[in-house]
Amino acid sequence: MKIFSIIFAIIFLLFCIVQFNDPDPFIWIAIYSSMVVVCAIAAFDYYPRRMYWILLVLFVAYSTMDIPSVLIWLKQDDRAALFDEVAKMKYLYIEETREFLGLMICVSVLVFYLVKSRRIVLFELEKK
Repeated sequence: MKIFSIIFAIIFLLFCIVQFNDPDPFIWIAIYSSMVVVCAIAAFDYYPRRMYWILLVLFVAYSTMDIPSVLIWLKQDDRAALFDEVAKMKYLYIEETREFLGLMICVSVLVFYLVKSRRIVLFELEKK
């Protein structure tokens, strides 16, 4: 578990670094930095459930703004354009779909830690 958390902290740190050339770097650096903190403290077996829920609600709410772009992308014949650097500059829906996927990665990790923390709480209750 500790290795998983450290690896994800490093991955989210790398996500932060590549955001500096993004059109809206501050929001994404804040999002990915919060995930670095989440993963780093989980490496020390600390699971602040309230923080997880707050971030989860914020990320899901923010991702809803990108759903129309994801739907446009899903209707395209060439979905591989998502990974094309030129297409990103040409079509806004490509960038917004990428942002949505980034948020879903964050949401997935938060849900994982919520489940993990719940199991820890239940395990401690069984011990008593």
